[in-house]
Amino acid sequence: MSREENEISSAPITPRPATAAPKPSVAPQAQVSCPPSQYNSPSLSRSPLLDGASDQQPGAEGAVVAKAPKTPLAIRTPRMSLTPRFITPLGSPVRKALKMTRLDPQDAWLPITESRNGNKYYAAFHTLCSGIGIQALVLPVAFTVLGWAWGVILLTLGFIWQLYTLWLLVHLHENVETGMRYSRYMQLFSLTYGDKIANWLGLFPIMYLSGGTCVALIVIGGSTSKLFYEIVCTTCTPKPLTTVEWYLVYTSAAVVLSMLPNLNSIAGVSLIGAITAVGYCTLIWVISVAEGRLPGVSYDPVRADTQIARVFGVLNAIGIIAFSFRGHNLILEIQATMPSSEKHPSHVPMWRGVKVSYTLIAVCLFPLAIGGYWAYGHLIPADGGMLPALYNYHSKDVSQSLLGLTSLFVVINAVCSFQIYAMPMFDDTESKYTSRMKKPVPWWLRYINRAMFGYGCFFVAVAIPFLGSVAGLIGGISLPVTLAYPCFMWIKVHKPKKYSPMWCLNYFLGVFGMILSCFMIAAGVYVVIDTGIKVQFFKPH
Repeated sequence: MSREENEISSAPITPRPATAAPKPSVAPQAQVSCPPSQYNSPSLSRSPLLDGASDQQPGAEGAVVAKAPKTPLAIRTPRMSLTPRFITPLGSPVRKALKMTRLDPQDAWLPITESRNGNKYYAAFHTLCSGIGIQALVLPVAFTVLGWAWGVILLTLGFIWQLYTLWLLVHLHENVETGMRYSRYMQLFSLTYGDKIANWLGLFPIMYLSGGTCVALIVIGGSTSKLFYEIVCTTCTPKPLTTVEWYLVYTSAAVVLSMLPNLNSIAGVSLIGAITAVGYCTLIWVISVAEGRLPGVSYDPVRADTQIARVFGVLNAIGIIAFSFRGHNLILEIQATMPSSEKHPSHVPMWRGVKVSYTLIAVCLFPLAIGGYWAYGHLIPADGGMLPALYNYHSKDVSQSLLGLTSLFVVINAVCSFQIYAMPMFDDTESKYTSRMKKPVPWWLRYINRAMFGYGCFFVAVAIPFLGSVAGLIGGISLPVTLAYPCFMWIKVHKPKKYSPMWCLNYFLGVFGMILSCFMIAAGVYVVIDTGIKVQFFKPH
């Protein structure tokens, strides 16, 4: 029996006869085609489409007995040597699964899906590293406008909302009906609403949440590196490095780490980033609370002079809370690094990792917001929040070693977070090469591509230092990726009964998220018009 006779391919849909074989003396009984044992992506495997290697052995009386497949990476269906290529009816679930399971070997060449040996621990490392960052230190600024009650209420509601949309994304990764795995946020959005709508509504905010975050990390990491150097080495050199030079030092360190090949290979980097994130968040709020409240602290909400300014001030405070939750654009990519089968779907370990990581995130966010507002009140700096407040008010009261350790943690976390946020950009650029050349990206070209991306972000950070002035405006455009799009995609993919509780919940949250995004955009435009933008190219602060 030849290999070709046992091979089943999902490419042809119409049956075609197999190569003729000698008729056995006893007519064999048709074997029942087994269901797919693997959730496969439209483009997820290095292995062939359907591997039909000779895993069958002749049994008694000439019948062909199917042998258990050796690997779960391919769908295997036993068949008789005298039957046509497809022995299942046109409408059977197996044929539908085979029709929908189209594997693209290109995904075995791309950094997100190149390795699929992830687990719940890797998921927790990646999710924690990407889910908490320097933006959490600005949360007490929102409390200065909202006050104690509304600040705590809105922070709690926002945390629950984003955790729910995270749960939706984790369960949208695998489609049980079709057997598909959606390994990228943009892929799921495109297959749900079409390429045209995805390019209009999803491409810019998703790419901004990756590339724009990398630019912001260079600014934060470079400036904090300079601060760390000034704390630990005040007289080491007569001519210290400039801010731009510290940006370059940080970028070079990030580029070196970015040479790690795929998302699973940076699990250790994400672990270090997660530990340092929890470390500096804890250090900042513990030191602030231990030093006590500043003299003259007031907790009365800050009120603007005009009614419209008050409205936009409240919207800006809500935006600060919403922007403190990040990483949703990476959830599908993180889950794509895990193996998945029908009996062991990837959403089970993924959700376990998410629960652990977001428990730690909550332990960091709420003490930062509440403790920071208690310690500084309305005196907290609007630009930067807790970190500049720590240095401005306690630089002489607190040990320099603690201040230096806090700065070091911020720098290390920024370098580690750069890797996971840059990975979707690496994946997108390398996919252009693999789709055109039909082969993996050479190692030297991969290194050049990643170095060009890193130093390109450095150029943007230096050339457009006022980019942070329009962060609220761009953040409003990106807000639906976290709060709205997952709800609409759940309705589109799972098609719950109209007006059912699940349909109403997701529809309401999706619409409310889009309305909130519009308000955030309007508030961003108002801030830009009211305060203006000091345009200074190539002059970073």
